[in-house]
Amino acid sequence: MKAFVKTYILPVVFLVAFTAQVSAQTKRTSATKKVEKTPTTTKRTTTNNKRVSSTKITYKKPTRKVVSVRNVPNRTVINHKGQNYYYANNRYYTQSRGRYIVIAPKVGFRIKVLPSNYNRVRYNTYDYYNSQGIFYVQVNNEYEVVEPEIGTIVYELPDDYEKVTLDGQTYYEYANVLYEKVQVDGTRAYEVVGIIDME
Repeated sequence: MKAFVKTYILPVVFLVAFTAQVSAQTKRTSATKKVEKTPTTTKRTTTNNKRVSSTKITYKKPTRKVVSVRNVPNRTVINHKGQNYYYANNRYYTQSRGRYIVIAPKVGFRIKVLPSNYNRVRYNTYDYYNSQGIFYVQVNNEYEVVEPEIGTIVYELPDDYEKVTLDGQTYYEYANVLYEKVQVDGTRAYEVVGIIDME
């Protein structure tokens, strides 16, 4: 009988005790562990550099249509580094030969009121306001055009974005910001992967 207890009963008791202890530890750790859900992002390869020389970028369309108008009603003058630019109807302009040419805003441009169709984008500790591919941050009573951080995700690009290639990979460019198409929780999105330095 002693041999039977040592051979069969004792191992079963140890096994039950061990299982109960592991189960108790699992319950304790899962009860105290705080879990934050983060979006699952699936992407291809990205460029490792934040700054990308414009000489390394190949645009799918070699020329871009230049939009110009004769007059910009209700415009706001933006003085940036000693030069006047103009803002109206969520667009930025420069003046040349009596016409106003639509441009992407320069980093540092400031406006008093955000465009009505902006989206708030939070990345790391920053709150960005994104409107038609332009990123703003609030500075006192104004909103300043800034470059977004690498890794910032948006869910749509402006209609006039451009497809570009860099090192054989296809990316998307708007206002000198380079994006890669990604999946976030099964939804198509665009992640900032670089800033193009114009040369």
